[in-house]
Amino acid sequence: MENNVQGRIHSIETFGSVDGPGIRFVIFVQGCAMRCQFCHNADTWDGSKGQLRTPESLVKQALRYRPYWGGEGGITVSGGEPLLQMDFLLELFRLAKKEGIHTAIDTAGQPFQDHGPWFEKFKALMQLTDLVISDIKIMDPAAHKKLTGVGNANIHKMLRTVSDLGVPLWIRQVLVPGVTDSPEGLRAERAFIDTLDTVEKVEVLPYHTMGAYKWEALGLHYPLAGIDPPTPEQVQAAEAILVPGKDKNSKQTA
Repeated sequence: MENNVQGRIHSIETFGSVDGPGIRFVIFVQGCAMRCQFCHNADTWDGSKGQLRTPESLVKQALRYRPYWGGEGGITVSGGEPLLQMDFLLELFRLAKKEGIHTAIDTAGQPFQDHGPWFEKFKALMQLTDLVISDIKIMDPAAHKKLTGVGNANIHKMLRTVSDLGVPLWIRQVLVPGVTDSPEGLRAERAFIDTLDTVEKVEVLPYHTMGAYKWEALGLHYPLAGIDPPTPEQVQAAEAILVPGKDKNSKQTA
């Protein structure tokens, strides 16, 4: 019987090399409730826009590129916020796993709920997910709300749940000078990461301004105007705190 679920899609990248292992077919979904000041995809925020696509059509399109994926590649769903389209994700990954495709979700975790029907769907989704990629914006709750428009308590719950369910995690930190680079904040983040059991990789991503033009095109004020990307030395200093294996006090290796 045909499934009528559809996803609202912003764009497709057929040869992604950074959003998961190997070469990835990256599906960027439309819609996000967060308003991160450093967002470089502000054009994905409006959940009423984008193109409606069925999971079947997307898996069929992805399979055309499978010869290029190598042994590690697969499908990554990014955004926007993938977890806002749970039914679509479930069907997409169900079809992908039938084809033996590696599946990854790049999520900020904002929609996470630890109870009710949504949580049951999340647990089912994790059974179909090979990797969760998530960035921890900033640990301090008040600073997080100022930076993103939402709190971070449920986001931390999501990360812990993913870990408890045994799903591998890649953690990312966007490094914004003067905003997310305080040593105290990074040390608190490292302490939190060390409580998670399935973290395979921690990455520091230098803030950039390549998405600022999208804010201007949408008629929005870009809140980080005037802030330059971090220097290599600033990135290295953050990695020494955050990335396992980068400092001698690490309890694990990268």
